[in-house]
Amino acid sequence: GSAQKYIVKNYFYYYLFKFSAALGEEIFYITFLPFIYWNVDYSVSRRMIIIWSIVMYIGQVSKDILKWPRPLSPPVVKLEMRTDAEYGMPSTHAMAATAISFSFLIATTNQYKYPFELGLVAAFVFSTLVCLSRLYTGMHTVLDVIGGALISAVLLVLLYPAWDTIDHLLLTSPFCPLLSIVVPLVLCYNYPKLDYYSPTRGDTTTILGAGAGATVGFWLNNQYAAPAYTRENFQLGYPLITSKIAVVVLARFFVGIFVVLLTRRLMKTVVLGMLGYRYKFPIGDLEARRRLEVEVPYKFITYSSVGFSATVLVPLLHELLGLM
Repeated sequence: GSAQKYIVKNYFYYYLFKFSAALGEEIFYITFLPFIYWNVDYSVSRRMIIIWSIVMYIGQVSKDILKWPRPLSPPVVKLEMRTDAEYGMPSTHAMAATAISFSFLIATTNQYKYPFELGLVAAFVFSTLVCLSRLYTGMHTVLDVIGGALISAVLLVLLYPAWDTIDHLLLTSPFCPLLSIVVPLVLCYNYPKLDYYSPTRGDTTTILGAGAGATVGFWLNNQYAAPAYTRENFQLGYPLITSKIAVVVLARFFVGIFVVLLTRRLMKTVVLGMLGYRYKFPIGDLEARRRLEVEVPYKFITYSSVGFSATVLVPLLHELLGLM
């Protein structure tokens, strides 16, 4: 569809909520989650990535099972068009924002000394801004947003007692690499079918692929690099932010993002080229790329490579460059 014409009367709200909406999209996750992994704490990042993968999968599948429509337009003016083909309930932006912010709070509260109230306010503000952005952009109803946030909260409560057990199994089980690839692939190939094309299957495959690649990376790091439970080797202490620390943080981030984006670009080109050759379609054929036998391997291989690169190749490069 084409975007509706609208007049912006309050640029503060417009840019605030457009920015907040971006906090629930790929550009945020492909920068924020690796940043935490490279610069804060491996164990915190692992938990956030696993929670994010589970929450997003449940949210995406729930949409295509419930099939609740998005707000009607008109009267609502929609500021986004890409996700308009998706169903509305629950809001996965709300689910992801709630899961990311509060899992970060829970995972760090016992490891770092900072006022819990400050962390709670930050998590609440972050998730609230993302939730409100879905109303402002016309993509969800209030019920969609509340439902998404509540589902995330329930999942966090249910998963929290098993965090340490899941983390330990992912790091030590000899079956981890195989299961990390096979289970997400089975889920992607058996995604609920719709009567028309929706980006939900592709987005879900992207998320599960990135989580699978990262999980394999976690396991390899624990088996053949420094043990994952040895926090001193994997985190940068922040008793006081100095200029030297800031330079190291920025260097790690920009080096890592360059590698991640390069990996994504290369794998997209290679995988899509191979699939095009296998199924006899030109790379620019959008309809062909939406077919199950093309979309799932294309997205999964590309983003599992991104997750693996971020957790294995980037830390090795950091060490090589003296940034560890």
